[in-house]
Amino acid sequence: MAIFDIKLPLSITKALRLPVSDARRQQINVLKKLLKRARFTQFGQQYKFDEILLSKHPGKVFQQHVPTYNYEKIYNQWWYKTLEGVPDVCWPGVIKYFALSSGTSEAASKYIPITKELIRSNTITSFKQLMGFAKFENIPKSSFSKGWLILGGSTQLQKGATYFAGDLSGIQQKNIPFWFRGMGMYKPGGKIAKEKDWSKKLDEIVENAPNWDISFLVGVPAWLQICLEKIIDRYNLKNIHEIWPNLAFYVHGGVAMEPYKKGFSTLLGKPITYIETYLASEGFLAYQNRQDTRGMALSLNNNIFFEFVPFDDKNFDADGNMVNEPEALMIHEIEEDKDYAILISTNAGCWRYAIGDTVKLVNKEHNEIIITGRTKHFLSMVGEHLSVDNMNCAIELTSNEMNVIVQEFTVTGVPCGNFFAHEWYIASDDNIDPIKFATLLDENIKTLNDDYIVERNHALKSITVNVLPEKTFMDFMIHKGKVGGQHKFPRVLKGKMLDEWKLFLQNNK
Repeated sequence: MAIFDIKLPLSITKALRLPVSDARRQQINVLKKLLKRARFTQFGQQYKFDEILLSKHPGKVFQQHVPTYNYEKIYNQWWYKTLEGVPDVCWPGVIKYFALSSGTSEAASKYIPITKELIRSNTITSFKQLMGFAKFENIPKSSFSKGWLILGGSTQLQKGATYFAGDLSGIQQKNIPFWFRGMGMYKPGGKIAKEKDWSKKLDEIVENAPNWDISFLVGVPAWLQICLEKIIDRYNLKNIHEIWPNLAFYVHGGVAMEPYKKGFSTLLGKPITYIETYLASEGFLAYQNRQDTRGMALSLNNNIFFEFVPFDDKNFDADGNMVNEPEALMIHEIEEDKDYAILISTNAGCWRYAIGDTVKLVNKEHNEIIITGRTKHFLSMVGEHLSVDNMNCAIELTSNEMNVIVQEFTVTGVPCGNFFAHEWYIASDDNIDPIKFATLLDENIKTLNDDYIVERNHALKSITVNVLPEKTFMDFMIHKGKVGGQHKFPRVLKGKMLDEWKLFLQNNK
């Protein structure tokens, strides 16, 4: 049965058919629904949600009444109560699930509240994106009725006193709608998805691969690539299409796909369609719904109220920390090709919450954005303002010019006499001349970033490249306990993580 032929629950069908109005109106309607639902919570009572709802301009009044939050602030003031089972704190009821998230650098896990309403909203956004796939050209409709391999975290969650905790991907898989699970399309299936040991999970997927007809892949590029490599090696294949001839889609997120595409293409027998999603632990923020577009459409009429803080010296300090009262704009107020940090308010009790990502609006008509990096994962030692987007593009250009495959990379800033330098670490099993790679990489960054050009002539004196086996990067992730699922290698190394990386390299020469 094709997925377009199934009869969805009435509540899902209604949500998928909501009329689309202008962006500002959609967002105000979302905000009103959130405020109305949470007005009797402790948070809603303290910040007078009822008064905000009665105002003529709820968006602006909301911004005036409610302070901004990062994780530490909202956890210490509010969310810690929800872990103790206290109901009606920031959202009605007791929070049953928490997504464990440590981003890419922080050591301690964050507990992000996940409500049944958020899970439902994520499902609705997923199916909105799926319905958009039908408009893509040159995609066989038969692909939609084949298997979907979702490579996520374990669905066997940690049990707390009043809650369960784990990767968001594991929580979402555990709550996959019965009408989708019953179609037999979901792989690797409930039993394998429960497996916590990442190596065992991969081994079981490899063993079952010949029994599946996969058309969709879903997962983080680095770990999914390892999975496909294991399958190809196990069955002595030339490429993955020899075992899964109907593979047509790869739905990816978490990190930019560009640096991985060259390596990923060597595993394929024919081209596939890459589709980007923006599914954070806090919610499903955006997704690609038009073929061959650069950006992802923000999910404006579901469950998230967005605000955008200009990512500049006025609103952020040198370490990427947001000031207490930043300038916050709504969707209709932002401009194309400028970097903004995102604040979100959701149906899981996030209120004006900074998720730590920076984005850029690339198509105002369609409200499409790209992720440009993290507020704390940019490199600006002397004013070069090197974003993760710059890094991804430069690595892709350089690897293509040298015809080599770079599986992972990271960069850090180091002293260079009385000045500074950038030190890069790249993962590749190819024979790469690090000096040549550094020279080309330097030139490519100059074409992408005007500030970088200026500083390379002044305080930023050199750029060096260290070439390491891919296994070194993966072993470090294993060493840190960040294996599989949603875990990504940090693009910028600073502080404690940098110290741990250097010590790991020293001990594993």
